[in-house]
Amino acid sequence: MSVIQNNNPLHGITLEAILNKLVSQLGWEVLGSRIKINCFNSDPSIASSLKFLRKTPWARLKVEQLYLEMITD
Repeated sequence: MSVIQNNNPLHGITLEAILNKLVSQLGWEVLGSRIKINCFNSDPSIASSLKFLRKTPWARLKVEQLYLEMITD
């Protein structure tokens, strides 16, 4: 049985898509200043950031919150 998520704006959007959108809109420097994690500030890449975010729920939550702020403005 599948769960319908009508009120979840992140439903169907991958973490990679979220990260790519944030990087294209803000850039690594701004992203690293808004969310203080090393994978955004020290030799940033999509691959290393995804690896870290998938293992670190608090950091993923911050990225998702920033994305939601960006799309609702």
